[in-house]
Amino acid sequence: MFVLTEMKDVIRVNPAHFHLSLLESITSLLNRKLANKVVLNIGLCIALFDITHIGHSYIFPGDGSSHTEVKFRYIVFRPIVEEILIGKIRSCSREGVHGVDIGIFR
Repeated sequence: MFVLTEMKDVIRVNPAHFHLSLLESITSLLNRKLANKVVLNIGLCIALFDITHIGHSYIFPGDGSSHTEVKFRYIVFRPIVEEILIGKIRSCSREGVHGVDIGIFR
């Protein structure tokens, strides 16, 4: 149901975030980008677990932001095929069940 997924991404840190430490700004930007989002072939991203590697930061001409390659682990909700989940039926009709609340999301 919940798994740790290792991912990597290039994070763009705006100059407005330069007053924070690099770790704080990357953590904030990763959670803003991925938390509560479904990523194809990965699952529903819940929260950042840890950052395993922070690469070099680069500032490209014409762009004042720094671009940093980051490797990290994210907590992901990924149901397995034939896994049994317990929930409450929110609505149903003659056509079938239309909404199930399993506690994580509706």
